Amino acid sequence: MLSAHEFATLMLVKDAADQIVDRHELDTLLERQLVAMEQLVSGARLPRITEDGDLLLRAVRRIH
Repeated sequence: MLSAHEFATLMLVKDAADQIVDRHELDTLLERQLVAMEQLVSGARLPRITEDGDLLLRAVRRIH
């Protein structure tokens, strides 16, 4: 089960990944393979939502 902060971070990754600053919740999302780190040409690393992360968000949105 994800915490409210982890769900919020997952939503941020989906909608505004460039706004994510080093967040503790990101570690949990990476461990659960809901988020992956993408290496940009500039050398920066940006979190991106995985297929599993996207499916989870879609399921939660259907419930509400």
